[in-house]
Amino acid sequence: MLCCRAGLSPISLRTFIKHLPYTTPFSLNSPTINRNFVTPAVSLKSSHFETLNSQQKGQISLYVDSLLQWNQKMNLTAVLERSEVMERHIEDSLAIIPSIDESYTSHCGSSCESLNLVDVGSGAGLPGLILAIACPGWKVTLLESMKKRCLFLEHAVNVTGVSNVQFVRDRAENFGQMLEFRESFDVAVARAVAELRVLAEYCLPLVRVGGLFVAAKGHDPLEEIRNAERAIDLMGASVLHQHLVESYSPHGQRTAVVCLKDRPTPRKYPREPGTPAKVPL
Repeated sequence: MLCCRAGLSPISLRTFIKHLPYTTPFSLNSPTINRNFVTPAVSLKSSHFETLNSQQKGQISLYVDSLLQWNQKMNLTAVLERSEVMERHIEDSLAIIPSIDESYTSHCGSSCESLNLVDVGSGAGLPGLILAIACPGWKVTLLESMKKRCLFLEHAVNVTGVSNVQFVRDRAENFGQMLEFRESFDVAVARAVAELRVLAEYCLPLVRVGGLFVAAKGHDPLEEIRNAERAIDLMGASVLHQHLVESYSPHGQRTAVVCLKDRPTPRKYPREPGTPAKVPL
């Protein structure tokens, strides 16, 4: 584990969030949902990136430069152009902040100005490192099992100078059984890691009772959510709602699936490394 510290000049999280485009959440059981919907492409009304201050924009620019440079020697992303990285990775990462803010303040009984958040399967630091830059009051843990990706994360943290990040090289199955970290985070997030029923076993053991698990998914995750309901319940949580967020993806939007944890996760979860993916609940 490595903790990095450096000075930042943060803007207010509330000021940042109020300028972001936002879509009202809907419940999975809402009668207005068409469970077979296909959402047409829409154009983004505004850029999340443009709501950041100059220091934060500079940090993200340094991150993108590093990502593209390191991507030439290791597989960090399939996106090769700077403009695409900004659209498909940076904007998508920033887009889940309003979902976290609204859900946490409405259902967890406190402000989200100083969250303790873990990004499970962080990969190249998406979305966790971007969230740390945009929300310097948050304490962000980047959990990644691959050594090469951890080397990049160490480099990216040093280059950007973020002070509110630590990264841990381990598997989620092991990390979730460590008493120091188990049920210690206010929020767990995951993006492009696994299907939801597997993610539930990776993430929810890390979330405190009363906290949130937020999974960044595609434009129509309803079948995936149905398949994950048993796993989410076994982990001590339930699907709270979904937030549709604007995106540069082909369908014009993505979905943040938000789960609320209301009871402790049984001690036997997560299971042994590799088991959640091979034998999903």
